[in-house]
Amino acid sequence: MIPLGTVNNPTRRTPYLTYGLILVNVLVFIWQTLTPVSQLNQTYGELAIIPCQFPANVGLDMFWIYLRGMFLHANWTHLLGNMVYLWLFGTNIEDYFGRKVFLSLYFLGAAVAGLTQTIVYAANCNPLIGIGASGAISAVLGAYLILYPGTRVRVGVIFFRVFMQTLKVPALIVLGLWFVIQLLGGFSALTAGAVGGVGFFAHIGGFIFGMVFAFIYLIFNKPPETPIYTD
Repeated sequence: MIPLGTVNNPTRRTPYLTYGLILVNVLVFIWQTLTPVSQLNQTYGELAIIPCQFPANVGLDMFWIYLRGMFLHANWTHLLGNMVYLWLFGTNIEDYFGRKVFLSLYFLGAAVAGLTQTIVYAANCNPLIGIGASGAISAVLGAYLILYPGTRVRVGVIFFRVFMQTLKVPALIVLGLWFVIQLLGGFSALTAGAVGGVGFFAHIGGFIFGMVFAFIYLIFNKPPETPIYTD
């Protein structure tokens, strides 16, 4: 399923922060594509998370280590997938939480995701590109699952690699299926002994953090309004 948009769940105010985060991610990636490979590799070594360095990085600066590379992406498909999910689901999350709380969710989600991937692959000494970005957006998805589980999401389902049918599916199913895919991918990677590729455990860590964050927030605040459907 390819998410195409949410149905009848408008925002009360313009989500400038979400749009700004998308813009920053795109600009950083453009910078990546224009930077010479040798310089870019050096940048990755300085900014990206390197799991095997984790024991030496415990301290007050550890949080910064897990944030400084959070706008890096591995390739165009990685960037496009992340930005589509941020655009579709981040707008309502920003609208409900407000900019300050939303930004806390985003940055803390990136840090927790990076830490999760680091713990699972503690012996890996290769820079992890895009872990923070994906983790932050995974936290947004986890929060959305808690806040808007019944919101319908318009998805495209491809049949026979050619024909695409659009369906309206509850967010609980769309995001729940996404999370199951991350779990299966993560444990498959562990079984195969793979240390590179998709940061499944960053996705898992960020998503669970987003769920917990939203659940705790709801204890002290009113839940969001339930979308009203006319079809």
